[in-house]
Amino acid sequence: MQDALLDGLRGVVGPANVRTGIELGPWVVEGRTPDAAVFPASTEEVAGVVALAAEADVPVVPWGGGTAAAVGSPAARTGLVLGLSRMSRLVEHEPGDLTATVEAGITVAALQAALAGRGQWLSLDPPDAERATLGGVLAADASGPRRHLYGTARDLLIGVAVVTAEGAFVRGGGKVVKNVAGYDLPKLFIGSYGTLGVVVEATLRLRPLPEAERLVGVSFDRLKDAGAAVRALLASDLIPNAVELLDGAAAAALGAGVAPGAALVVGFDGLEEQVAWQCEELARLCAPLGGREARALPPETWPRLAPAARAALGLPAATMTLTVLPMQVAETMEQGANAARARGFVTAWAAHAGVGVVSAALAAEPAPPGPLAAVLAEWREMAHAGGGQATLEWAPLAVKAQVPVWDDPGAAGRLMQGIKRELDPRNILNPGRFVAGI
Repeated sequence: MQDALLDGLRGVVGPANVRTGIELGPWVVEGRTPDAAVFPASTEEVAGVVALAAEADVPVVPWGGGTAAAVGSPAARTGLVLGLSRMSRLVEHEPGDLTATVEAGITVAALQAALAGRGQWLSLDPPDAERATLGGVLAADASGPRRHLYGTARDLLIGVAVVTAEGAFVRGGGKVVKNVAGYDLPKLFIGSYGTLGVVVEATLRLRPLPEAERLVGVSFDRLKDAGAAVRALLASDLIPNAVELLDGAAAAALGAGVAPGAALVVGFDGLEEQVAWQCEELARLCAPLGGREARALPPETWPRLAPAARAALGLPAATMTLTVLPMQVAETMEQGANAARARGFVTAWAAHAGVGVVSAALAAEPAPPGPLAAVLAEWREMAHAGGGQATLEWAPLAVKAQVPVWDDPGAAGRLMQGIKRELDPRNILNPGRFVAGI
């Protein structure tokens, strides 16, 4: 990197907030070391950094907590990591309006703690909330078990402030729930993996904290029976906030007193009497289908649910997310496990069963890339056969070279490429990271 650019960056954010050389270890991704890591403390500083990088034609990688840093295609070229950890303020909280405006670098856990003091919460529970930042969660469209009832970031984002690829500041949406005028610009940046702009601030819709919340685990001897219980639950009058289906390996990793075998883990919240009644009804609903030992699980089980499949294998060789119809979740898990077993692999599976999002992990035993790639390709075909899709969440580079990270977007890819060209004409924001090479 040119010394002139480094000097310019130091002038914008201060010398102590520009890291180079051996200090860059925490930001190495897939063996690629950035040229520098820069940490602005304000929107103006973010704009200054991006403008300097654009002028020098140096790529910029927005960085929150790094929880999704390895998701996506490898970076086409090294450049700057733009860390937002110094931008972590709760800018404005309007309890009466149930809204809050926050800087993008605040962690989800810190935000929830601040809101809880006023009896409110953000109904979003991504994995690793202690590290995941609000900006990173929006950029990766990350969510957790409670998405079953409360949806994803798209349902909670009211307004957003973004620094564009040319260093300009743009605000979209509003600060109140009723503001619906104009184009829905905020939604454009959700799930864009930092390829269209750097999210620096967001306004979010909040909810009151529920009077009671309970998580119940029901054990089954067979995954097939647990899948039948999911279907019965979804057809019932119960209103769960989470419906999680785990195979034996993932259930064992979950711990929390879950009995051996497959498990259905269901969450409820609301008034105490309603929650208690729904827990009892869940046990009655599952019993004829083979459900046993319905147990209340401790609150610390919640953050273990989303990463359960990966945790079951320690350091898996690869992980993939498959999106299928909710009614196909158990069948997909069994079919995928059988396909991997036929090639000599051990797997672990967990799913947000009510919304059809399945997480699969392959065992970490040393194996040539070819067999790994073959299993992953077969899993993707399984998802496609049911009208779904699949994303390779993590794998070694040798496997990514054989199995595309993202599904083919088809005609939508050309539209996405056109938006990328309009918003990032120099292609400096996370180039090559996302779908269709944007």
